[in-house]
Amino acid sequence: MAVCAQAQTPQQWRDSVSVLMEQIRLHPNDIELRLKKAEANINLEQWDYAISEYGDVLRLDEKNLAALYFRAYCHSRQQHYDLAKVDYETFIQLDPSYLEAHLGLAHTLQKMGRKGETLDQLNRCVQLFPDEADAYAARAAYETEQQLYDVALFDWDEAIRLKPKNVEYAVSKVDVFLRQGRILDARLALDDLVRQGTPRAALKEWYDRCR
Repeated sequence: MAVCAQAQTPQQWRDSVSVLMEQIRLHPNDIELRLKKAEANINLEQWDYAISEYGDVLRLDEKNLAALYFRAYCHSRQQHYDLAKVDYETFIQLDPSYLEAHLGLAHTLQKMGRKGETLDQLNRCVQLFPDEADAYAARAAYETEQQLYDVALFDWDEAIRLKPKNVEYAVSKVDVFLRQGRILDARLALDDLVRQGTPRAALKEWYDRCR
């Protein structure tokens, strides 16, 4: 459901908005036209216009998942976290099978400073999507931030198990080792990455931190 940011210049996106506005004027109830215009607004970082457009879509179709999801995203970019929370929750009530909506809600709760609710939501992500590496990675990142290092290592291991070629996950685990002062474990994990094909030069920053 991610916005497909095509290789267009800002001027091309602005031209698209102008064309779509005229088409919407002629066909005000055309949901697809409004979604396309909102996408162009997002690519121009015109958050208020995109929010307004998604609101119009939802007045035409109150269960439109794309409008709910991307309006929540726009609200988050505007730091309207209470409004983003409502849209993510509404989306999840309509379709609980979309991991990105659950992660969006968790991120929103984190921004609102609701630590307990954030962890509950991340736990829910793992329970609902036990085969999704991103669910474990999101929880691990939050646990790392909260200095819950032992459980973070478990979750990074699960994420790596599900996506063994993801270097970002592996260096995130290295970061936890370094936070714990486990220099040898960090270096060994980096050596494993090199053996698996990651250029040592790409890991220089991490090796330097192991000195």
